[in-house]
Amino acid sequence: ACLVPIYNILTILKIVNKPWWWIFLMLIPIVNIVFLIMVIHRISLSFGKGGGFTVGLLFLGIIFYGILAFGDSVYTKIEDAPAAA
Repeated sequence: ACLVPIYNILTILKIVNKPWWWIFLMLIPIVNIVFLIMVIHRISLSFGKGGGFTVGLLFLGIIFYGILAFGDSVYTKIEDAPAAA
């Protein structure tokens, strides 16, 4: 799934529990940077890590993704908060 260009983004969106139409937001310049940071932050939250780990994923991804892959981190699905009425 990681080698297919659009399918890999869909897989990541599935992991972070976001709708499929966010892929269109990933195609808009400048907006894609903001949404990519949001997705990476949700990845770190899904594995029980904090904001510092998100910064590590952004700047030293090869090391920090390795920590997620081979460390003792456990994936837990993050549910979105219900919208206020």
